[in-house]
Amino acid sequence: MLKRFAVTAAVTLALAGGAVAVTGSVGAAAEARCHAHRVSGTSHWTCITPGSYCPAAAHKHYGYAYKTGKRYRCTRYSNGRWRWKRA
Repeated sequence: MLKRFAVTAAVTLALAGGAVAVTGSVGAAAEARCHAHRVSGTSHWTCITPGSYCPAAAHKHYGYAYKTGKRYRCTRYSNGRWRWKRA
């Protein structure tokens, strides 16, 4: 709640033309915006979120979680959905 208030206040000041000093939660916001992407020249993916849906290009490939760095594989579940599962 406090982070949301701080971000809202910073945006309001920025829109009003005031100076804004952003501290602390910039790294957390950057991690939240991290999207799965293929590493160029290889067949593995980085910046994945475990348990989330994986793109069609990642089917049967490996990926690494953005927080823990652990390895996951894009596998098909019994309901037909493709998700990142711990490998």
